[in-house]
Amino acid sequence: MNKTVLIVEDEKKLRELIADYLEAEGIAWREAADGDEAVAVFREALPDLVILDILMPGLDGYDVCEEIRKVSDAPVLFLTAKSEEEDKLLGYDLGADDYMTKPFSPKELVAKVKALLRRADKAMAEQATTEGEPLSLDSIQIDVSGREVLLDGQLLALSPKEFDLLHYFVSHKNIVLSRNQLVEQVWGYDYEGDERTVDTHVRRLRQKLGSRADWITTLRGNGYRFKVTP
Repeated sequence: MNKTVLIVEDEKKLRELIADYLEAEGIAWREAADGDEAVAVFREALPDLVILDILMPGLDGYDVCEEIRKVSDAPVLFLTAKSEEEDKLLGYDLGADDYMTKPFSPKELVAKVKALLRRADKAMAEQATTEGEPLSLDSIQIDVSGREVLLDGQLLALSPKEFDLLHYFVSHKNIVLSRNQLVEQVWGYDYEGDERTVDTHVRRLRQKLGSRADWITTLRGNGYRFKVTP
């Protein structure tokens, strides 16, 4: 598969177990035992995906995810004992792509890793086909190749998934989009997370759109629609 995964986990035996299963699938790996080491290794190795524990010495997994998202769109898979819905939603808010709770099946973990890597490759290929095709609508300008959005000439600070979601909304303006459609098109057909992550990302997008928040309307029982209003 010619990919590298960073395993961030403070339990050595667990890191070794995950590494063994990745190696069996031909996936290279790096490791980090705490959050500070994870950030350093990520910046040095630039892995294709990160398996990230939350409860660790030093920086916790949430902090590490935030640091990663400042410099990279690489998929992040949280692997943690924290199983409350609020913990999962916070992880998705910070840019995580998937979530598994301990105890876990190593085979299922590797299957998720491979699915996330395939989805990332597909996203990169699709992005390459649209390079040089900026998208504009009213006061929004989307630089697809640079993955930047300007609103009234001001740069919006969007996470990778927020960018993807807004781009999809603008590309499909005035169309009613169900949560399932958005999950399939923005997160990928093989995404197995909670559809409610769509609601979380929509809420954050609205906050960042400010006075244009009502451009994303909720249609109870149907989903969302992006429509520019006067």
